[in-house]
Amino acid sequence: MSLLLAALPLLLLMLVAYRGFSVIVAAPILAMLAVALYDLGAVPATFSGLFMAKVADFLGLYFPVFLMGALFGKLIEISGFSSAIVAAVIRAAGPHRSMIAIVTVAALLTYGGVSVYVVVFAVYPFGAALFRESGIPKRLLPATIGLGAFTFTMDALPGTPQIQNIIPTSFFGTTTWAAPGLGLIASLLIFGAGMAYLETRRKQAGRLGEGYGDMLVNEPEPPAGGRLPPLALAVLPLLVVALANLALTMLLPRLLGDSQSVTLPGLAHPIMIDVKKQGALWAVQGALLLGTLTTVIGGYRNVAARFNEGVRTAVGGALLAAMNTASEYGFGAVIASLPAFIAVREALSRISDPLLNEAVTITSLAGITGSASGGMSIALAALGQDFARAGDATGIPREVLHRIASMASGGMDTLPHNGAIITLLAVTGLTHRQAYRDILALTGIKTATVFVMIAIYYATGIV
Repeated sequence: MSLLLAALPLLLLMLVAYRGFSVIVAAPILAMLAVALYDLGAVPATFSGLFMAKVADFLGLYFPVFLMGALFGKLIEISGFSSAIVAAVIRAAGPHRSMIAIVTVAALLTYGGVSVYVVVFAVYPFGAALFRESGIPKRLLPATIGLGAFTFTMDALPGTPQIQNIIPTSFFGTTTWAAPGLGLIASLLIFGAGMAYLETRRKQAGRLGEGYGDMLVNEPEPPAGGRLPPLALAVLPLLVVALANLALTMLLPRLLGDSQSVTLPGLAHPIMIDVKKQGALWAVQGALLLGTLTTVIGGYRNVAARFNEGVRTAVGGALLAAMNTASEYGFGAVIASLPAFIAVREALSRISDPLLNEAVTITSLAGITGSASGGMSIALAALGQDFARAGDATGIPREVLHRIASMASGGMDTLPHNGAIITLLAVTGLTHRQAYRDILALTGIKTATVFVMIAIYYATGIV
């Protein structure tokens, strides 16, 4: 019975997400339903003292990253820089390398700090044109974009400024560059296996005489033939983000030490900050700020005309994304406080290996919620300290815990109810029936790679 009470709210949250209802509204309702089944009188205090407190904690830590990332991505789009990068990569690759061109450009944009949602809109028109020209079935395009945007660049490549690589820093005291060796090996494995799969599917379709397809919907207009910014200028903001993130990650601890105390005249007590936990967030925020300024200066003519519109869109997108994840974070904290969750924790504790325990827990919750950041937030809010203690006891560096947690969040999250997958299919005008099979194959590759990396770490000790 206790297992059912622990699973029911999560299953209902999954159903809500799948049906397209707002998680922001559903998460507190379902969390309070779980509390009411245990103790009806505890609902008001739990809502204010636990759920909303955790939502506020999450927003206090991560909202600046959501906001800066959304603003940077939108300005990259309206400046024409993303179109210039996409067009240049596709020209260089040619029609015979259509798939690797799309994967490459999606990866460049994602690793450069552009939101995965923005990447989908930026890459799709060019990808559709290239697939049509090459005679590749359009149904393979969502998986091709997904390999570049939703897999290794999102959470495996060290230094990626995506939120899935940032959340573990505050739990393990690490940086976004944690476990670079494991991250690079994992990225190569995912890229290699994913491209091999996609090329196999392309060749199968070719042997059967299948072309791009007809009777398709939401076909994009041909990419605008207007003058695009120079490639060097378009790539510059992405390089600024990557290099600034690396530089600030190394410099901030040296300049500020492990902690910082600031006294202001109007405060009764000094502000105390743990730089080890906040430093990684500051580094990413600073890098995105510098990248945004570079974009505004370099693309001023295009940006100035649509700046206010772009800012409004970015702020709205950031608020929605941050509140979705914060609500899931508060939801996880409430569920973890109830007796029913003890049964789940005890079941997971039977997985004696800390890395396996962490990977199974996080990827399972990411799959249930349909959200990499949401599933990881729930898992780390409930069990992050347990993972850290178990890792310390067995000599596993926290950098490894970080990388496995980040990668596991991007494993089973891409089940059919995942918001990014629903958006990807909607933008490309395809249905789950037409295109999801190949996305699911990439989900399997990504999830399997997490456990391969655990084995590689134990066999070699590579960090």
